[in-house]
Amino acid sequence: MLRSIRQFLTRQSGGRAAGPEVILDVLFDDGLLFLAVQNIGTLPAFNVSIVFDQPIYGLEGAREVSALPLFRHIAFLAPGREIRTFLDTAASYFQRRQPTAITAKVVFQDGDGRYATRIIRHDLEIYREIGYVRRASD
Repeated sequence: MLRSIRQFLTRQSGGRAAGPEVILDVLFDDGLLFLAVQNIGTLPAFNVSIVFDQPIYGLEGAREVSALPLFRHIAFLAPGREIRTFLDTAASYFQRRQPTAITAKVVFQDGDGRYATRIIRHDLEIYREIGYVRRASD
């Protein structure tokens, strides 16, 4: 039964192997930076953890965002789901000379208990010169 479900999901996903695929993404939205843990795979991921190569401070330097419990352990992350946290405003982040080259080691398990590791590298420097318009607060 499980094999037929996997075969079906593989066909539905354009030939990609069915399974979890967890990444760490950096999102830029109107001058705000976010870190997002995403399962872009077709099956749930279990016991997700993320370790950064260096501390990342956000919220105008008030908080080590890389040390949040979010990155230490996520017991279950459904396919297509994202957990996002605010990092900082782009202006504050770059003004405080925070790291722009970030490497994250993402570890997760599939439903059979097999571990997978992904190394994700981001260059936040690409966001430094992006223009944006501040919207009026509601």
